[in-house]
Amino acid sequence: MALRTIAILSPGDMGHGIGAALGRSGFDVITCLAGRSARTHQLAQQGGFRIVSTLDELVVEADIVLSILVPAQAERVAQTVARVISTQRVDTPFVDCNAIAPQTTQRIEQQIVNAGASFIDGSIIGPPPGRGLPPRLYVSGQGAHALSALDCDEITVKVMGDRVGDASSIKMCYAALTKGTATLQVALLTAARALGVDVALTAELAASQESVLRQMHASIPALPANAHRWIGEMEEIAATFDSVGLSPGFHQGAAAVYRLLGQTEFARENPESVDIERTLEATIDAMVTLLSTSLDDRYSE
Repeated sequence: MALRTIAILSPGDMGHGIGAALGRSGFDVITCLAGRSARTHQLAQQGGFRIVSTLDELVVEADIVLSILVPAQAERVAQTVARVISTQRVDTPFVDCNAIAPQTTQRIEQQIVNAGASFIDGSIIGPPPGRGLPPRLYVSGQGAHALSALDCDEITVKVMGDRVGDASSIKMCYAALTKGTATLQVALLTAARALGVDVALTAELAASQESVLRQMHASIPALPANAHRWIGEMEEIAATFDSVGLSPGFHQGAAAVYRLLGQTEFARENPESVDIERTLEATIDAMVTLLSTSLDDRYSE
């Protein structure tokens, strides 16, 4: 499989960063922006994408399609691409790079294969290119080795083997720790603030968990801007755990915390517009206020 023209759906925070990095490596990176937001149009322009008019045109022109979406949209978009593959009678390989459970991945694989194209399981670990350590693109399934052509200074490609589901599984386990831990931190800080022991807890953390406290100060204020994207990811992790006999409850709870973060006033921000001056305390105060309002409404019914 010779890769020259790479289609990306969609140029959001991660997608436009991946596309920009591939463009700098000499690939022709294309996308379709029909029905997309003004922000997505702007990110595609910043990423140097070549814009095509329709999804049909994108699938026909591309040597490969990379799906990089909010997890909740992964199956719907794959169904749409599968219809194009079938009606246009092309065999453009489809790579699902989303944070989804392996069983979700396998359903998408069946749709793409039934339409007449090959499928590669993918997942991305790490921030978009240019924000520290290069992201790792894990891939698995028949033909996954072809994605090694995308390996560059800004993206590390890791081929896991021929089994579809492996790339998705490693993402689920990794994000269970990173994004899952973030919600535990938000929950315990919110509880401490609501219970009136937040000052004492912060002093204890400063004395015995200094690095953890420093990390919370650095990361939690940005969570509301991403919360809407990570609700579905937590639900996919819960389903993954459930599939191997572990309780899904941990990450169902994490999804609930992201839902609350997504209802705070700060959720109107996006990753580009996060107020970097906002404090951890302001974020937790917003959560406490939201919960207090919810409790007041519950008891007034």
